[in-house]
Amino acid sequence: MPESLPRAPRAKTRPKPRLHGNGRMRIALTGGPGGGKTTAADLFRREIGDDVVVVPEAATLLFSGGFPRVDTEQARRAGQAAVFHVQKNLEDVQSARFPGRILLCDRGTIDGAAYWPEGEEDFFSAMGTDLDAQLARYDAVIFFETAAAAGLEILESGNPTRIESRDEAVELDLRLRQYWKQYPRFVFVPHNPSFFKKITFGLASIESIVAQLRSGVAEI
Repeated sequence: MPESLPRAPRAKTRPKPRLHGNGRMRIALTGGPGGGKTTAADLFRREIGDDVVVVPEAATLLFSGGFPRVDTEQARRAGQAAVFHVQKNLEDVQSARFPGRILLCDRGTIDGAAYWPEGEEDFFSAMGTDLDAQLARYDAVIFFETAAAAGLEILESGNPTRIESRDEAVELDLRLRQYWKQYPRFVFVPHNPSFFKKITFGLASIESIVAQLRSGVAEI
């Protein structure tokens, strides 16, 4: 059986979000497993075209590429450390390559804290950073609630690296939301019995955030 997930984070007051400037936008799409964020990112890229660059989910790249996924504390720490550094560097490389484009990040550098055996503080200490510094990497956060919140199974989602049970997906979703909702520019996309309606709402949320950010950048 999988080990219990780490404790929930403590709520804190966070500073106001800051735009990165130079027309660059970095938006984190996150949420529990089976939320639809990857689908939303791909559809938005198809709709907008070259203005959008999708940063793929580091965990999927690693685990589908042969990185072992073993459910022991040492292996979980090693795996999440690898995911953190790959995610961070993927984002930074794409930011450098496409400074004027919208970066849609499939998950963010904070997400590993929800999987870390010893919890939030130990995770960020091990990564040599803190929650505030990682929140500051993004201009906005759009959170897609897991379908498991409605009692639906997520293991047959088409992602072979997904191993979480329904209950684990719900717990991860709640834990991730505690981290990300501390960011002022946070949008929650709830589960909907109609996946089409949920994705439509998610896409409209991304479009609205991009319009707000462009307006803010124009004022700088």
